[in-house]
Amino acid sequence: MLLAAANLLLLPRLRPVPAPGVLVSVLIPARDEAANIAACVEAARASQGVAVEILVMDDGSSDGTGEIVARLAAADARVRLLAAPPLPPGWTGKVHACAKLAEAARGTHLLFLDADVRLAPQAAAAMAAHAVERRVALVSGVPCQAIGSLGEALTVPAINLLLLGYLPGIGRAFTRHPALAAACGQLLLCERAAYESVGGHAALRGVLHEAMALARSCRAAGLRTEVVDGAPLATCRMYRGLGEAWAGFVKNAREGMATPLGLPVWTLLLAGGHLAPFALLPAGLAWAALGLSLGLRALLTWRVREPWWSVPLHPLTVLVALAIQWDALGRAALGRKAGWKGRAYPATRGA
Repeated sequence: MLLAAANLLLLPRLRPVPAPGVLVSVLIPARDEAANIAACVEAARASQGVAVEILVMDDGSSDGTGEIVARLAAADARVRLLAAPPLPPGWTGKVHACAKLAEAARGTHLLFLDADVRLAPQAAAAMAAHAVERRVALVSGVPCQAIGSLGEALTVPAINLLLLGYLPGIGRAFTRHPALAAACGQLLLCERAAYESVGGHAALRGVLHEAMALARSCRAAGLRTEVVDGAPLATCRMYRGLGEAWAGFVKNAREGMATPLGLPVWTLLLAGGHLAPFALLPAGLAWAALGLSLGLRALLTWRVREPWWSVPLHPLTVLVALAIQWDALGRAALGRKAGWKGRAYPATRGA
């Protein structure tokens, strides 16, 4: 609770200031995103306070994603549609698309977005201005997470719980060690020269959790990275329901918590702090522990603008988060591949 309170005080909320002399390349990898891509591009087109170009990489879509972007590009010269070449061996799909987008971009700063993200009008300018003024190579934030189902409420809030509740310094630039880096691939801006100096996405070709890997690469090279309050900058609805959310989180888990050494420690921290007190009721300290647990969740929910009705589900959210991590570790032990959007990747990372 104390760590989360300190992190919330440290988490910077960016000022909506212009960024003159900067061109932000908004880079959107898209594979079968027909339901999302138009709204994503339109929000980026509405950017204010900074010059933008918008590049969309159609990564082998079969649902008309490319046709939608082509129509938008015909109406706005700032929008360009690119077609991803075949995925080379050893690459993951999103990393390959991001690398090709960066190659085609002309901007001084590269703003990588997922197709389900909706930028606020001042977001690109505020992030670029923060990077320039603070001399930060990489700026990232977790968008305000739109949660529309019970399954999403049992999974998505774990992102901010882990980031704000358990990472010392919450990825601020003063925490220079690569192990204390953090980043969210939904909303990530990188200064172009810094990006190229660490090899960009080409140096991360086999990675699934590319944002974290890029932040750590920057820090290992002596560059500054920073997490900021992403809720005012963008919104995102990551998944639709429990099944989709489970598959999405399992995909990235092996590069995070789901390691043979790390997961038992995380299980002790999360289950011990948020679940074990139920077994000790009606002891007074158990009630106090549960009060702190729910108080922590309520505090985070208020700050990151998640729905209040998800707070009472917090114990189940912790339980589901741990179940996903153990599922990912078990899949890796059995040699099962991680799959996403018709592609499968070896489940051996993070061992």
